[in-house]
Amino acid sequence: MADVAAGDRAAFATLTRRHLKRSLALAQRVVGNAQDAEEVVQDAFLGVWRHAEGWRGGEASFSTWLYRIVVNRSLDYRRRRGFAPLEEADDLPAPAPDAYAAVAERQLAASVDTAIAALPDRQRAALSLCYYQELTCAEAAEVMQVSVSAMESLLVRARRVLRAKLQPLIGPSGEES
Repeated sequence: MADVAAGDRAAFATLTRRHLKRSLALAQRVVGNAQDAEEVVQDAFLGVWRHAEGWRGGEASFSTWLYRIVVNRSLDYRRRRGFAPLEEADDLPAPAPDAYAAVAERQLAASVDTAIAALPDRQRAALSLCYYQELTCAEAAEVMQVSVSAMESLLVRARRVLRAKLQPLIGPSGEES
């Protein structure tokens, strides 16, 4: 980061390559689609380039600092943009008749994605950081600038809502019905 702060483009390119994929995955989970996530992450990395001198290595790891930027930019993006009407969603392609299991799996995944997308922004961000970015609860709390207990509360509420929404699809035993 010292090299990036000094204007070293090669160091910034290396940093970007190392963190781009996970940053995109995090942003996509929060904003809801790949195109918006790319815009958010591009903005986040531009912010890293412009404010590299603001990173304090002794206070947080670079990835924690970057994820905080990505989450904040993602939440800001969602607030500014609002929600797209359901009618604008693309139709799913017609499934092949012999691909029942694959279709059922895709439908369940789509239901999970829809349920996650319907969560409040902070719950969705907490879930994304802990389950998809594989951060510990403490690391995710640091990214979101909340206490560990507040992060745990966000996760509990998110899981409770998801369980209630998905229970009809997976049945009481946890197996898909």
